[in-house]
Amino acid sequence: MIFITLSKWKQKPTKEHQAVQQFTETLKKLEKEGIKMKVYWTLGSYDGVTITEAPSEKVLMKLLIPLQDVVDTETLVAITREEAIKLL
Repeated sequence: MIFITLSKWKQKPTKEHQAVQQFTETLKKLEKEGIKMKVYWTLGSYDGVTITEAPSEKVLMKLLIPLQDVVDTETLVAITREEAIKLL
């Protein structure tokens, strides 16, 4: 499944910020488990956009819940263009 997560920082991030360091370590672990996650920092209404390929909503929730003290998130479920066309 593909998920798009929009996020806003609750406080200004820094290189020393513990959550930033922990999330960098988490990304490495996820790759080993076959979960693909691309993180982009953005300008505008949201501070970040994350695109994740995970087996289920439960897996993604397990990843995002520990971050709730640091960021507010809104997650969308996505399908590829090709899959959407088949639904027409």
